[in-house]
Amino acid sequence: NGQVIATSDMYNDMVSCLQAIETIRKVAVVAGLEDQTRSDSPAELPKFEIYRDKAGEFRFRLRGENGKILLVGEGYKAKASCQKGISSIRKNAPVATLEVDVL
Repeated sequence: NGQVIATSDMYNDMVSCLQAIETIRKVAVVAGLEDQTRSDSPAELPKFEIYRDKAGEFRFRLRGENGKILLVGEGYKAKASCQKGISSIRKNAPVATLEVDVL
């Protein structure tokens, strides 16, 4: 639907940025899921993590194989919406088009 559902770090150069995009494309489809709002769902890296932010909203982040945070999702009032955001990234990351906007 064209909505931004996650953001990443800023990169100093195009090569680093493109490498991060490729990592996200690969990791998103194989990452486990760790629901940090429950104590019984640990997952190994790479993984999506669902957690509550300071405002009480549900968010997700994607951690790579090295533990670095690759993406952080927006805040959701319902956990189910947060889970849908993760599903969307799993589905769309590998096939998403790339738009380059150099500032």
